[in-house]
This record gives sequence, C-alpha cells and structure tokens, in this order.
Amino acid sequence: MGRNRYGDLRKLSIAELQDVAGEIRSKILHTVSQNGGHLSSTLGATDLIVAMHYVFDVEKDPFIYDVSHQAYAHKLLTDRWERFETLRQFKGISGFTKPSESPYDYYVSGHSSTSISLAVGAAKAIRLKGEQRVPVALIGDGSMSAGMVYEALNELGDRKYPVVIILNDNEMSIAKPIGAISRYLSQSMASPFFQKVKKRTEQLLEHLPEGATYMAKKFEESLRLITPGILFEELGIDYIGPIDGHNIEDLIETLEMARKMNKPVIVHAQTTKGKGYKIAEGTKEHWHGVSAFDLETGKANKKSSARSATQIFGETLLEFARKDEKVVGATAAMPSGTGINIPMEEFPQRFWDVAIAEQHAVTSLGALAKEGFKPFCAIYSTFLQRGYDQIIHDIALMNLGVTFAIDRAGIVGEDGETHQGVFDVSYLRAIPNLTLIAPYNETSMVRAMEFCKELGTPAALRYPRGAFTAEDSECPPYEAGKAHLLKDEGEILLVGYGNGVGRAIETSKELGFECAILDLRFVKPLDGTMLRNLSQKYKKWYIFSDSAKMGGVGSAILEYLSENSIMDVAVVSFEYEDRFITHGNTIKVEEYLGIRPEQLAQKIIENNKGE
Repeated sequence: MGRNRYGDLRKLSIAELQDVAGEIRSKILHTVSQNGGHLSSTLGATDLIVAMHYVFDVEKDPFIYDVSHQAYAHKLLTDRWERFETLRQFKGISGFTKPSESPYDYYVSGHSSTSISLAVGAAKAIRLKGEQRVPVALIGDGSMSAGMVYEALNELGDRKYPVVIILNDNEMSIAKPIGAISRYLSQSMASPFFQKVKKRTEQLLEHLPEGATYMAKKFEESLRLITPGILFEELGIDYIGPIDGHNIEDLIETLEMARKMNKPVIVHAQTTKGKGYKIAEGTKEHWHGVSAFDLETGKANKKSSARSATQIFGETLLEFARKDEKVVGATAAMPSGTGINIPMEEFPQRFWDVAIAEQHAVTSLGALAKEGFKPFCAIYSTFLQRGYDQIIHDIALMNLGVTFAIDRAGIVGEDGETHQGVFDVSYLRAIPNLTLIAPYNETSMVRAMEFCKELGTPAALRYPRGAFTAEDSECPPYEAGKAHLLKDEGEILLVGYGNGVGRAIETSKELGFECAILDLRFVKPLDGTMLRNLSQKYKKWYIFSDSAKMGGVGSAILEYLSENSIMDVAVVSFEYEDRFITHGNTIKVEEYLGIRPEQLAQKIIENNKGE
C-alpha cells in the first residue's frame, strides 16, 4: 500500500475505514474552506477512493482519475497529509494529480474524459510487459458526455483488456425498485459462480440444437434489459450496479469481484455531491469549485465588488438576445462559469449547455450560423483547445459567423498548468478567416461584443478570469482591424492587447517618465497603418499580452515589421515564456514570472539606460 497515516488499509475493519473516510472529509473541508478548491465532487468520491485503495495496490496498479479534481482523498491516502494544507497554493501541492508531485499519481489530469483512454493504454502496456497489474479508472457521469469516452470504450470492449472503471454517478436518477433489481442481478451475473456457470453453459450450447441456443441467449438478454448497464454490455463491457457509493463494505465487495473478473468491467456507484457537508450536499453547481468560505455558514469570505468579464459577457449577451432573436449561444458544461446561464434563464430555447462536448458545441453552432443566426460559443481558453479541428474545418473553412467567447484567457491562478489560458492567441492566429479581438475594460468589452455580433464571419473574443485590470472609460466603437491609441507622448511605445492594456497602463505609472500606449484591439488583422505611423516616431516597442510569447502578439508584430521592411524598431515582448505555468495565487505567480507592473517597469528602465 502507498505511504499514508493509516498504514495498510486491509488491516482495518469496515467501521475503522468509515472513520478514515470521515477524517479525510474533515481534512478536505478545513483545507478547502481556507484555500478554495473543488469541494462537492471530492467529498462525494471519498468513500469510493477509500475502497479503491483497499482493493487495489497503489504501489503498482495505475490509479487513473478523470479530471482528478475529485482526487483529494487519494492525495491524503498517499504521501501528502502534512502538505495538504498547501493545496493549490504557490509552490504547494496541485489541485489535480501530478506525477512530479508524487509517485502515486499516475498521470497529469485536468481536462475531462481522458481516463478510460489512459486505462486502455496502460492495460496494453501491462499485457506487453507480461505483468499482473490492473488499471482502475474513476470517472464521473458528467465526463461520460464526451465522445472520447466512447472511442475508448469501443476499443476496450473489443480487446477485452482487464480494466476496472468506476462510474461515479452523482447526477443520474434511477428509480429505487429498478435500481434494487438491477443491483441484485448485475452482482449475481458478475459473481464467480455465475461466470463459471455461464462459461460451461456456453460450451454446452455449442452442442445443442439452434433453437435451444437461441432461447438461452434471449433469457440472459431479457435479464440485462432491465439493468441500466445495457449500453456498456452492448459495447462488450461487463456492468455491475448501481451500488451505494457511500457503503464502503459493498464497495469493497464489488471492487474485489470486479478485479478478479480479468476483463473490462464498469462498476456503477451512486454518490451524493458534497457528502458529509450538509450545506453543499446535492446537485448544487456553486459548490463544485469554491473560493475560501466560512465553514459554519458556507458564505464566501470575500467577494470582489468589481464586475467580472464573465458577468459583463453574460449580461450583455442577454441584452443582445432581448433585442435580436437571431442571437443564440452554447457552452460546454460551464453555464455559470461562462455567464451563458444569464441569457439561458430567460431564453432556454436559444442558449444551450451541450455538456462536456466542446467539439459538438463548435460544429453545431456552425450550422446555426449557416441558417442566419448569430451564435456565441462560450468556452474557457484551455477547453477550446479540444475543439480545434472543428474551428478550422467546420467554422473557418466556410467563413461562418460564430463568435468564440474565450473566457479565462491568461493566468487563471490556483488551477495551474492544465487550466492556464495562455495558448489561444498562438493556436488561433494561424487560421484563415478568423478575426482575433480582445477588449481591456468593461466598455470596450461591450463594444467588442457588438462588433462580433454583426461581423458575420468567425471571431475569437478573449477576456480574463475576474475583473479587467484597467479602469472603465469611454472608448470608440470597434472597426475591423483598427487599433486605438490611448496616449501619444514620450519616446517609447507600450503595446497592449486585451487585459495586457491594463498591465501596460499600470507599468507606465511605475516608469517615472511619459510613454505612448496603444490598445491594439486586433491581433488579426493588425492595424498596419497605425503600426507604420508609430514606427516613424517610436523606436522601442514593449508588448503586453496575457498569452504565450511563441506565436503570440509580439510574433505577429515582428512578422508585420519584417514583411514591411521596418527594421529600425526594437521589439521586446513581455508575454509568457515557452513553459507551462505553475499554480498558485495569481499575483504570486506573476511575481515569479517577473511580469508585475513594477518588475516590468524596472526592465524597461534598464533597457533604456544610456539612451
């Protein structure tokens, strides 16, 4: 067993294991209330994870957690009890599984629906190496909405590798009578006795007349039809369940059974989100991911008074929808996270949550655009990566007017490497027909959305998590490919894109001398006329954008200068270097990267010494 404060779990009684689960929940609640993090899903999965660690050997069996935001109990059962207080903090432990953090974490996981594919790959490697190990994957019912899961299940059912999949079902509703019958039948069918009888019966049926064989098979199929596992059975994967995901004794018995079957098995366990913390129990989206809160009341400790970019987006989209019946939108399992929930409440027939299916969200909105609608596709920067082919093939190729509302662009803080929204400028800039646009404050956000709504061709609108760094101010309407010069003085030029404009403004205040500031507005197409004119006056340009340097805003400007033989302008980009960005408080992460305004001002001052 892995190193943990409880020793070998197999030596503990069921009552003692229940105490372990209770202590783990208390530790999670205390830490998340202080640090923020994922709460309801990880509390709901605690008993499942205790049972997993009892039945399987974390020293050798691959423990694979889908998304892994529910794996806090796993961290506490391995080697991180003392370090758990640093959860999601800068230089502390990650909120997701991370092999560089612990040998007991099999894989980095922060995006959904990858676990079964990983389990299939692990099973192939185990077979090729001739080892006796069993991959076990824990996946939530929400992750089962993504197509990648069924691609993996399709191969697994065909190849029959020994894999145990635990389906953590905290949303589905199965009537108790059917659930009870299904549990009895599926456990009976998975028992060693039934499997032995089944094998001998199949051998016997080979020698019986065709009619007898047909009747026997129909009898077995009729039993399976009243279980909810028929889909998995049709894919060639044995199914057990549903079982109570909080009954540790039943979980252990069922997982032991599944492990010994030596073939792919899905164990369907029903759990309650937020288990053990009454305020959070049930299907309450608010408690999925939380900031620091008071344990007694459940109220957040602090809340910014500034409107977030997400809130501005949702409220503006609602106003659009009220005035224009052609405005529609979709998100992929993040209605409140993206603000789509705001227009969705008033217009449920025009705004949709399509579940964890970014590819489907993108392509389906392409058809709506073709039919004359004005779709907004609201997806986090890190998750839009999952729909990249669809953006190219199904939207840009046909030049369809879908606006990609890219939330969480830039550093997102405590979620870390798997969630930082740093790549969208780089991966979208190469796509023909796609306009790239970024506002820098509340008014410019509304103006940018107005522009995108009427554009009629593909657009990508990026904005940060939380509030914009720049104060609100009046700004002119957006015109295609036109930048906005905010200040025209001094001897150097600060070029900002999106939230980078706010950083440029703050940096200018630290300089001690005047400088020009340009709100680029568009990185594609660039405002060539503006850039040529500015190159005549300013010979040192500094680029501010919350995006990757490679293929980013600075690259776009350098390409333009080179193509137009403007060789006397020196360009310094303060975009993110070519590495993944760690988790932690955003300010601390920015200090670590050296991109706080005071740090950037010092770099500019040193660069201009002797001028």
